[in-house]
Amino acid sequence: MTKVLVLGAGGQIARWAVPMLAGEDAELTLLLRDPGKLADPPADARVVQGDVLDREQLDPAVRGQDVVYANLAGDLDVQAARIAESMTAAGVQRLIFISALGIDDEVPGAFGEWNRAQAGPLLGPYRAAADTIEASGLDYTILRPAWLTSADEVCYEVTQKGEPFKGTEVSRKSVAALVTDIATSPGLWSRANLGVNKPGTDGDRPSFI
Repeated sequence: MTKVLVLGAGGQIARWAVPMLAGEDAELTLLLRDPGKLADPPADARVVQGDVLDREQLDPAVRGQDVVYANLAGDLDVQAARIAESMTAAGVQRLIFISALGIDDEVPGAFGEWNRAQAGPLLGPYRAAADTIEASGLDYTILRPAWLTSADEVCYEVTQKGEPFKGTEVSRKSVAALVTDIATSPGLWSRANLGVNKPGTDGDRPSFI
């Protein structure tokens, strides 16, 4: 049974991923600042109130895990550094980390220009977080989702770092499905930095904007 620590377990992607992981018989530890945000956690999941920035709270949650899945926002650069430090100290290697499209200026064309105008000023900490993770020596997978939708569907494709980003949007459920596949499949997308989009959604901006 794979032991998975979910950081930011109340996040919108994690709300899809947690039941998917439970359905794969993962042993779940759910860490978040406000456990009240978990509407219906799996009955056998361990819920931990904590802050990723506090090593005294993070370290005990990391110890003994097989996979750490980080679904965070805000000062991502500092959070990534704390996670890498904690995992290294505990000897835990596998990390799945949600980032954002555009951190590598990989989004082409009119959509790329629109995305830079909308999100460009906010991407600095996301880029710094990815740099920290890629230099950490951990067995990471970084995911850069397109603009997220609430569609109840699993439909996605991926691009690798250095390739132009495809599409404009993807469902949170699709990203959660990819997270679940990676967490429960040793070696899948090891040391990869992936763009994630729904095929056929090319355009100047997401359809819901």
